[in-house]
Amino acid sequence: MSALNELPVVVIGAGPVGLAATAHLHERDLPFLVLEAGDTPGAAMRQWGHVRVFSPWRYNIDPAARRLLDDAGWVAPDLEDLPTGAELADVYLQPFAQLPQLKPHLRYGARVEAISRVGLDRLRTAGRDTTPFLVRLTDGEEIHARAVIDASGTWGTPNVLGASGLPARGETAVAAHLEHALPDVLGADRDRFAGRHTLVVGAGHSAANTLLSLADLAAEHSGTEVTWAIRTSSPARTYGGGDADALPARGALGSRLRAHVDAGRIRLLTGFSVHALTPTDGRVSVIVRHADGSEEQTTVDRIVAATGFRPDHSIAAELRLDLDPVMGATRALAPLIDPNEHSCGTVPPHGVTELTHPEPGYHAVGMKSYGRAPTFLMATGYEQVRSVVAALAGDWTAARDVQLDLPETGVCNSNPDDSATNDSCCAPAPAAQTSGRGLATGISGGLLAAPLTLLTLDAAPADAQTGGCCSSSSS
Repeated sequence: MSALNELPVVVIGAGPVGLAATAHLHERDLPFLVLEAGDTPGAAMRQWGHVRVFSPWRYNIDPAARRLLDDAGWVAPDLEDLPTGAELADVYLQPFAQLPQLKPHLRYGARVEAISRVGLDRLRTAGRDTTPFLVRLTDGEEIHARAVIDASGTWGTPNVLGASGLPARGETAVAAHLEHALPDVLGADRDRFAGRHTLVVGAGHSAANTLLSLADLAAEHSGTEVTWAIRTSSPARTYGGGDADALPARGALGSRLRAHVDAGRIRLLTGFSVHALTPTDGRVSVIVRHADGSEEQTTVDRIVAATGFRPDHSIAAELRLDLDPVMGATRALAPLIDPNEHSCGTVPPHGVTELTHPEPGYHAVGMKSYGRAPTFLMATGYEQVRSVVAALAGDWTAARDVQLDLPETGVCNSNPDDSATNDSCCAPAPAAQTSGRGLATGISGGLLAAPLTLLTLDAAPADAQTGGCCSSSSS
């Protein structure tokens, strides 16, 4: 057993949650190795680096990482400012990854292909808990590990555009016209959208960010048209809490979007799903199907599929995972985060107990831990890894003492007339109150702003899978 403990804990992913794990591992004097498929820390985050998040810096920095940075003389940003994804990577993650305690233990361009146990497949039981993990990279290298913390996220596995969880007919054939969440409409990707008709599919805040950028582009460049399609009958939940939101940037996003729709600058299609896509004279013919089965057709130049993400557990196929068949999260965590049953305010804080699989020593954390649930917060991931690392160190008292302080989210439904009970999915936030305990949910960041979706509780729409009513993360 002592020989096993001398091996490193392998952390997959150098995003905010993966790097937070290294801070806790360092503080616990546990050896570790970080494997990052990209070339820099926060590689996935940099792909939406142009987006400014809803939450101020104070909610986006892991406490253990902050302690190490402060000891090194790091000059922290104004904790009340709202960073972009690029600023989170450059100002926070990059300096942290450069710390001498951490830098030698980070490897870039190291993509994990598979995880197993040395000499054991999934069927073998004898000696399993004392046998090292085998982590194989795509270049064939094999690394032995004491434990594995999988913080690889879901950015690389976006949901499909079609309804029913299946690709729309012809979706592959029109791939050249498709964009996934958060293209840089006003920057690097501008030429693909200027003077063209773009269809944005999705009811989350990743869709909202893109729609607002397209509306700005349309004001600057004639011929730019914007259509927004959602499966629900009303956009009220996407508009959010407006002035009642305790994170003002998030409330302002919904208010601006509503103003563009009301003014006709953004055409809104409701009660709609993408059925078929056909290349047509350099454009895309889109057949949409309504709830009553009727169909209509529209032709566009670009389609932005802001439909969220899903986990890929294939690298752990030889491990003993206990995944809920619906959510794709651990069986213990799934009922706590199920958007069919829970709003953002009813998901309790959780840690190693809920994240444990039958495979001892393997934990998926961060966005990946939530499976298909769209309600993850970066701050939730920080508490997850604190709990998991405490358990690896044998400190079960600390591991089980799971707490979380997050900002109140305001009301999730901005229009009480849309609800028969006039209830919102979160309690309204008192004006002077900015934090609360126990809200463990909300995707791409840590209260990461952009990919946030406001879910209905009676039926979670297929295109509303990028966030929850509390906020957003990615590793």
